[in-house]
Amino acid sequence: MSTRIGTAEPDSTFLGQGLALKTVLDRVPALEPVEVCTSAHASVENANRLQAGDVDFGFMASNWIGRARNSEAPFSQRIELRMVAPMNAGPLFFVARADSTLRTVRDLRGRRVAVGPQQSGMAQHARVILGTLGLTFDDIAPLYLDFAAGAAALVRGDADAQLQCPIPNKVMTDLAGRAPIRVLPYAGADLDTVLRAVPFYRRTVMRQGAIRGLDTDVAQAAVVNVLVSHARVADEKVREVAATIFAARDELPRLNPLFEGLAGLFEPLRAEGGAALEFGGVTLHPGAVAAYRAASLLT
Repeated sequence: MSTRIGTAEPDSTFLGQGLALKTVLDRVPALEPVEVCTSAHASVENANRLQAGDVDFGFMASNWIGRARNSEAPFSQRIELRMVAPMNAGPLFFVARADSTLRTVRDLRGRRVAVGPQQSGMAQHARVILGTLGLTFDDIAPLYLDFAAGAAALVRGDADAQLQCPIPNKVMTDLAGRAPIRVLPYAGADLDTVLRAVPFYRRTVMRQGAIRGLDTDVAQAAVVNVLVSHARVADEKVREVAATIFAARDELPRLNPLFEGLAGLFEPLRAEGGAALEFGGVTLHPGAVAAYRAASLLT
């Protein structure tokens, strides 16, 4: 049986992770051939392609999963997604030029902020993060630019800040090489406010030196990115995929550094059960449940 995995656009983080995932899944004869499929709109398109039966698995940021389940915009129908495995927790962070007067996330009021394309997940993250701090897009000048265009605008001085995610990513690496930059921290208890308000975020620490210009450890919110499937996908196929990912939890970070910390994302299953990986009311696929029970992660 073939195995088709939806990722994102060329040079994207999801595509890079998908290719690493293919490396380990290719060893499972029951899954051959494994095909990594690109998509122009990442999480949203992957959910719609799962509904249409065009792919068997898809990478998604966890903030979109509940929307797909509940047919909330931009989804026009309820999609019966099922959770398979965590992929990574990618930090969401605002960057500014090092010579900027911006010092914290709260300082973005009244500034030009590159937030991603208008219907993108990044724009949604910007709304959510700023919203928990009492700011709306009326309080900033949002620039609806993709990663590369937003970075270029920051270098030119046409943007005051940009929302980035995750690291490492090619655009962020290139940006840090083109201009001195600063990662904006949260003021006071603002990060705790964000984490209490948003169930699909996790605390993470961007370590000193992870990117050029990051001169000290900075705590940030991270969105959990996951691999999902559809309720109709066969239990055995999902079991094979979930079991292979868990078995490769230490190898995958060596294949792609975006998987760093993957092993730790499985650990909450031991204490919290399936709910630890169920975002937005989307439950674990029965095949994934079987895999994690066999690995003694679930009872």
